[in-house]
Amino acid sequence: MSHQRFLDRNTHPHIITLVMATAFGALAMNLFLPALPSMARYFNAPYSTAQYAVSLYLAATAVMQLGIGPLSDRFGRRPLMAACLAISLLATLAGIYATTIELFLAARVIQGTAIAGMVIGRAAIRDVVDTDQAASKIGYVTMGMSLAPMVGPVIGGLLDEQFGWQSTFWLLFGFGLVAFLLVWFDMGETNSNLSSSFTQQFRSWPDLLRSRRFWGYSLTSAFGSGTFYAFLGGGPFLATDFYELTPSQYGLHFAFVSLGYITGNFISGRFSARTGINRMALTGGIVIALGMALAISLQHAGFSHPLAFFMPITMVGLGNGITLPNANAGIVSVRPHLAGAASGLGGFLQVSGGAILAVLAGKVLSHGSGPLPLLYVMITSAVLSIVTITFVIQVARSEAAKQAGNSPAQ
Repeated sequence: MSHQRFLDRNTHPHIITLVMATAFGALAMNLFLPALPSMARYFNAPYSTAQYAVSLYLAATAVMQLGIGPLSDRFGRRPLMAACLAISLLATLAGIYATTIELFLAARVIQGTAIAGMVIGRAAIRDVVDTDQAASKIGYVTMGMSLAPMVGPVIGGLLDEQFGWQSTFWLLFGFGLVAFLLVWFDMGETNSNLSSSFTQQFRSWPDLLRSRRFWGYSLTSAFGSGTFYAFLGGGPFLATDFYELTPSQYGLHFAFVSLGYITGNFISGRFSARTGINRMALTGGIVIALGMALAISLQHAGFSHPLAFFMPITMVGLGNGITLPNANAGIVSVRPHLAGAASGLGGFLQVSGGAILAVLAGKVLSHGSGPLPLLYVMITSAVLSIVTITFVIQVARSEAAKQAGNSPAQ
């Protein structure tokens, strides 16, 4: 972004700051995944209850985005980002010292304020660049931030085996503290047009919800990421119950999807500005669907090795790395003056859909079921993402034809 100097809070935030702030929320989602079975034993709770540490976090982040986006439109990106990260750090400490599964899950809900990094980061980028450049910038930010969740489960699995599940939360706390300090000392305000009231932002929702393109981009984002959230909900169970992997082994296998994601982000950052966000989002959806079709075919062919499941999942990461930056750029560009509200509302639709799919993934799997039930949920979500972005493309063509018909040259 233009006009920026690192560690100068009077200028636009450096990309490193946005990467760290965004990565904190992603890391809070998946760093501890290999430790879920250990946490269930620690709290003497069923695995299905411990799994709510994922789905409740997703649900909380979905709801919080509804307020974080409009609040940042009203009071500015910088103060909201700093406040939300501070609250999430306190919740991380509360999770470490929780004595019951109920207290731990309550801490996870509050920890969801970490989503501010993603919501406000998208809006801050859109504040200073146009739509196609925003897709490119978002792609580079998510490419950088995906390094943390890529190695996070690997480190989380090793820490769980050596020091217990609490060590994963101590690592998360340290990472979040660095992100908070960067925001405090580097992030200048990007919102030069603060809204006059908080309620004014909520009154803008009907304008967003009447936009067919806003719905199309939001649902594309929801169904595309839904394949990943379903994997988050069911992957740890399959790793321990079906494939009998240790936490560290699961973390290593999880790195496949993160590696795919970072590759997709790089492709987005490189090509979105010249190719256009709609074609890029469609390409990503097709990649995800092909990956799921390959995984299902391997299962039906009788391949039971963990790589027969985890290697095709790489295409989930790759496809999402292409789809999400472009769909998210579309969300915040439908009404540029409502970028914060659009980012929050679109994020709510995306993550709430993900939370539902994470719970569904846990429900369809059982002892001895194997990966197929989960894969069927994931491929259905991938196909729906293709349908919704195709709808957006048709709407865009229709609007372009209408504008051409109304132009003075006609």
